[in-house]
Amino acid sequence: MDLKASDLSVARGGVPVLQGVNFTLAPGSALVLRGPNGIGKTTLLRTVAGLQPPFAGRIEGAEDRIAYAAHADGIKPTLSVAENLGFWAQVFGTDDIALALQAYGLTDLADRAAGTLSAGQKRRLGLARLLVTGRPVWVLDEPTVSLDVAAVAMFADVVATHLGQGGAVLIATHIDLGLDATLLDVSDLRARPPALDDPEEDFL
Repeated sequence: MDLKASDLSVARGGVPVLQGVNFTLAPGSALVLRGPNGIGKTTLLRTVAGLQPPFAGRIEGAEDRIAYAAHADGIKPTLSVAENLGFWAQVFGTDDIALALQAYGLTDLADRAAGTLSAGQKRRLGLARLLVTGRPVWVLDEPTVSLDVAAVAMFADVVATHLGQGGAVLIATHIDLGLDATLLDVSDLRARPPALDDPEEDFL
């Protein structure tokens, strides 16, 4: 099933930031968002992921199919690496965390408390959550933050495998991950500022 945005407008704090967003994300495909900082990429991703309603337009094909990863790693520092992944596996009704541990080089860290990990290790653990969700559409906001070159390569391999298995990825990143992806530059989709009323009307 495709994930489709039709004439989508998204808002931050009630103020539209992007408008006229249209895309179709088919199984096995990746769509990379580009645009300057602050233009609304995060707001768009949060809207697609269902964390806030669209200002206008429609999103189709998202129901219970999306796993979202943003700037926060979403881990419990007092739980071990394995316990963190086990928790998310239970939330999403899956039970195998071995693949996620292996894919991100976390097997040897499985019993370590997440709070003692380095920033890069925490990021890898946060991204490993995607593999235990069982969800086909990944919506990712700058996922390579805090990752070194080797970890970025791990992540790119995981995404490529996900796409090869029929998954789909919507991602905001400035890093070239070597993926066969479509680019969507949202620079030209900045929402027009609302028209201001005649200030004299306030005194009539």
